[in-house]
This record gives sequence, C-alpha cells and structure tokens, in this order.
Amino acid sequence: MQFTDLGLDGSLLKAISEEGYTTPTPIQAQSIPAVLGGKDIMAAAQTGTGKTASFTLPMLHQMIRHANTSVSPARHPVRALILTPTRELAAQVEESAKGYGKHLPLRVGAVFGGVPMPPQVTMLRAGVEILVATPGRLLDHIEAKNVNFNTVEFLVLDEADRMLDMGFLPDITRIVKLIPGSRQTLLFSATYSDEIRKLASSWLNDPIKIEVAPRNTVTDTIKHTVMELGEYDKSKQLLRLIESGEIEQVLVFCNTKIGANRLTRFLQNKQVGAEAIHSDRTQSERMAALASFKERAVTVLVATDIAARGLDIEQLPFVVNYDLPHNPEDYVHRIGRTGRAGQSGEAISFCSEDDREALQAVEKLIKKRLEVRLALRGSRGARTDRSDQRSQPSKQLDPFFSEPYEAGVNSAPVKQSETNGQKNTSALQDSRRSGRREIKPAAALFRPPVKEGGS
Repeated sequence: MQFTDLGLDGSLLKAISEEGYTTPTPIQAQSIPAVLGGKDIMAAAQTGTGKTASFTLPMLHQMIRHANTSVSPARHPVRALILTPTRELAAQVEESAKGYGKHLPLRVGAVFGGVPMPPQVTMLRAGVEILVATPGRLLDHIEAKNVNFNTVEFLVLDEADRMLDMGFLPDITRIVKLIPGSRQTLLFSATYSDEIRKLASSWLNDPIKIEVAPRNTVTDTIKHTVMELGEYDKSKQLLRLIESGEIEQVLVFCNTKIGANRLTRFLQNKQVGAEAIHSDRTQSERMAALASFKERAVTVLVATDIAARGLDIEQLPFVVNYDLPHNPEDYVHRIGRTGRAGQSGEAISFCSEDDREALQAVEKLIKKRLEVRLALRGSRGARTDRSDQRSQPSKQLDPFFSEPYEAGVNSAPVKQSETNGQKNTSALQDSRRSGRREIKPAAALFRPPVKEGGS
C-alpha cells in the first residue's frame, strides 16, 4: 500500500513526498481511512510508529474546505485541538502539522508552558485552525478568554496514558466539557489501561479500536546492545565511541539532572559538541538545545526522561542509555527515538555492577536479551608506541632518593635555605639565653602547665 492509495488530497501527497515518505506505517494505514470516514478511533500505538501523521494527515484533508487566505481572525477559528502531555511533544506535533500542511492556507499553532504568554496570545487572537497544547497552559488561556472552542471539529488526545500519569485528568475533563459533542475524537495511547477504557467510553462515540503492536514491543529496526563497564568508566567509554568515529550523532539518557549536567560538562571539556535538556532548563534553552542537535550543530544531546517521548529526530542512528532506567518501560520510550519510520538504529546500554537488576528487568519486559558489545579500550588519539617508550633511556636517579640513608653518607648538599635555617636556630638559642620569652611549638600550647616543685 502507498500513500496514494489512501485517498488524501494532492497537496498533502506532495508534502509527504517532499518529506521522503511513500509507504504508510501500519498505524497510518489503519487510522487514516477510519478518520477520513468520520469515525472516532482508540489506537494503541508505540513510540516511533508514525502516529502523528496518522491523525494530522486526515484532519488536514477534511479541513481543506475551510482553507482561506483571509487576514480576518474570524475566518480562522480553531477547528482541531490536539492535547499532549509535554512541551517537547507539543512542539514536535506542531512542526509535523506545519510540514504536512505547508501547501495549504491553514494555520497551525502551539501553546505550552515555560515560555512567555504574550506571543501565544497574539497568535490565538490572529486565528489558528489547528491548535496543539499542553493542558495546563491551555487552561490559562481559557481563563483569560484568549481562545474559543465553539467551532472545534476534531479533538486529539495524544499520549493519553502519559497525561493520566502526570495528573492531567481534571484539566482534560474541564477542557473536554468546552468542546461541542458533535466533534470527532481520536485517542492515542501506548496502553489500554482501565482508566483509558473509562475515558474512551465517556468521550468517544462507538470508536474503532486499532492496535498495531502489543504493549512494550520494540521495532525490529533497532539493534539492542549492552556494554559492561565500571560506573566511573562510562564517560570515558562514551568519549571513545565518539572519538573513534563509530558514533557521529547520539542521544544520551541519564537518570538525573545532575548526572546530565556533569556528563555534558565532561564532553564539552573534551571539545565535543554537547547540550543538555532537562526540567531545570528553561523552555527556550531546551528548544535551542534540541534545534542545535537537529541541525547537527552539536554531536551529543544529553537528556533525562523528559525527552523520552515526543522527540522526532530524523535519521538518528544511536541512543545510549548512560544510566539504565529505574522503570523498564522507560527503556522502550527512550530507544524509540531511533529506528523510526523503518530506518535502522542502535540502542547501546552501559551496564555497571549496580545496573544488573535494571538490565534484567528490561530484558524481561521486551522479551529479548541484549547483545553484548565489546568496550573500546582506548581512543585513537591517545595511543602511544610502547616500543618507543622502551627504547628511550631512563632518567638517572639521584642516589639520595634510591639508596638507604647513612649518617655522613649520601647526604644531600646543603642549600642556602638550609643555611638560613641554621642561622634562625642560633638566633632562637640566643634569645633563650637572653631571657626573652621562649617560642613554643603549636602542640605545646595544648599541654596542661607543669607546676614547679610538683609532678
């Protein structure tokens, strides 16, 4: 099956071709016809399966009838609302929607926290047909009356399970109540938990259930390897992989923000282009770091699990688990950044003695043993010729340091500083004879005084 077989508009097919895609993924092949048919869908899709295109393409197709070049905000009301759990995913979905709809006069925008609100207010008041948002920041705009949902035709809940895990259910419930009941609802989740099924029964109308891969499965395009290392050898090993030329671009996951910062500084000090992305950095800093990585201005992007979902980096060949995750399900989301859209990739995990249990949990979850990858024992630039070292004459040692001490023998020559020391000693003895106060060593100050005539 080709994209041309799905009944999409020619302008969309042109954009898809320019993106380099010709064949839809399984989730796209099943979801796009269902959405074009006006059905609600409940799809279980793992990361890296191309689910973003599975809802943006059919929505854009159906909104072509609303496309116009008018400058009036009234001609550009919100037609589709896409809710995502994280800022990074919101920005990624916005970018994808703009890319697929670049040949259509439809406006796409995003609102999320961590950045100033005024630019977002300006965008909303100018009009936008497709709005991507995180629940918290969207509620801020709703309370400020910056947005209206009376004309919404599509509601997309992307990564619904993640939004529930993050405690967004009350916020989402408030938002859904403001959207017309005649909407078409598309729910995407990595799992079919009881909470997700309950939401589906409340918000979806006779949905079509789509499941293209069981939970916690990984794509066949990813090679899983593990390196057994000491904890303090991990940073050096990563550097060797980069300096050897085996890794040209890599996304590295750490379990803590401190660890991510420490590794980033280490690489930068070794003249390796590296940036960090985690929750302690401002949204503008995170977006700048991600943009530099996508543009290949830096070689390494060091991240915490904040980046485990939603990042779509074209042709990313490697993901490194510098720290194995505490939750084995996070492994699936981490490695999903590589091997996307049918491309090959490799996930390398560093495993120290303390990581044994985490490694076993990962292998049990994905039902696959990780292939052992031999660690590099040295970088090309650091190698030396040991034969040359052996041929070089050793330096002559001073016998003062190599032979046992004997009085009057092997004594070091008297230096000027020692002569000065003798003069100072004589001066001290003269001061004692003259009756002046004796200068005591520091330890003597802490001894109890001895009474004269007593013990």
